[in-house]
Parts: sequence; structure tokens; C-alpha cells
Amino acid sequence: MISSAGIPPVVPAGRMADRAQPVLDLPGGRRLRPWGPEDADALVAAGQDPAIRRWNLFTVADRADARTRIARMHERWRSETGAVWALARPDGPAVGLIGLNDVDLAGGSAELVYWLLPAARGGGLAVAATRRLARWALADLGLHRLRLCHSTANPASCRVAEKAGFTFEGTQRSALLHTDGWHDQHLHARVAGDPE
Repeated sequence: MISSAGIPPVVPAGRMADRAQPVLDLPGGRRLRPWGPEDADALVAAGQDPAIRRWNLFTVADRADARTRIARMHERWRSETGAVWALARPDGPAVGLIGLNDVDLAGGSAELVYWLLPAARGGGLAVAATRRLARWALADLGLHRLRLCHSTANPASCRVAEKAGFTFEGTQRSALLHTDGWHDQHLHARVAGDPE
């Protein structure tokens, strides 16, 4: 951790755990909200979707497995190691996931991840959600840097990153292991103060 070298943490411990995970509104009446047990079917559907499985190495066996994963999402918030939201209409089912992995409050960084179920793709929802979560993570939570990585074989994620204001920083060779072998990955990032 950075703070062990005498540098104060970028974000003090407790900034996440000491408060409830927020609901973040999106344009068009959608919102980012914490996952609940009622969202188990959406996770099961995601685990069966070929595109989600291809790019995220994501599987969910059944509703019980989904509920276990949802409970882990809440534990990650409390332990300040991750933050995961469902993309949904108010009182509607989850149509996607967006979150922060590898949260390092002391170092001020995290990785932004997302997926959408097929019916939610193609309408700009991923871009809107990525912008909104980045704004919250950098301005409200106080992180300094967010990274968004994807396989170079996934141009749709490259477009999402660019449209959401993430700067392309380079290609990392042979960085992601997928079912078809090693993939190079693009690294995009936003830092505090970047224009949206």
C-alpha cells in the first residue's frame, strides 16, 4: 500500500464501508443500483450469454450460485475491495452489470468493468453507465485513476471506453487468458481532472 511509505492514502479507509452503496441515476430513466436477491435470474442469463462468457469468462450455474455471487458483491463493498451495480429501470429487472474491481483506496485506483444482456446492447447504455460510474468514482469517492481494459478483439468495448472519455494508453501484449488462448488487451484510463 502506498500509505506504508509515509504517503497519506488518496481515499481514507472507511469511505465506502461507512455508508450505503449509492443509487446513481442515468439518462433515460435507468439507474445503477446495488444488486439484490431478486436479480438472480439476470445473473443466470448473463452466465449463459455467449458474448458475456467470451469477454468476461463469466459463468453462473443456477439461482443459488447467483445469490451467492450477489452476497459477495455486498461483501466487496463492505471490505472496500470492489463495488458492483445492476443497471436497471426503477423497480425493473437488471439488464447489466457495471462495477469497480481491484479497488485500492490508498493508491486511489480501480478497474472499471461492465457487461450488458443482449436486449440492452446498442443503445448507448454502456457508455452512459461508464460515464456516470467514472464521475462518481473520481469526484464523489475520490479515486485518482480508473482503468478500463479489454481484449483487442473486442472493438465494441474500445468504442465504449473512447465515448466515455477514457484515453487509450496502449496495448498490453498477451495480457488476458480467454478460452481461445491469450489475447492482447487495450488499456484505457481516466484520471481526476480529465474532461468527460
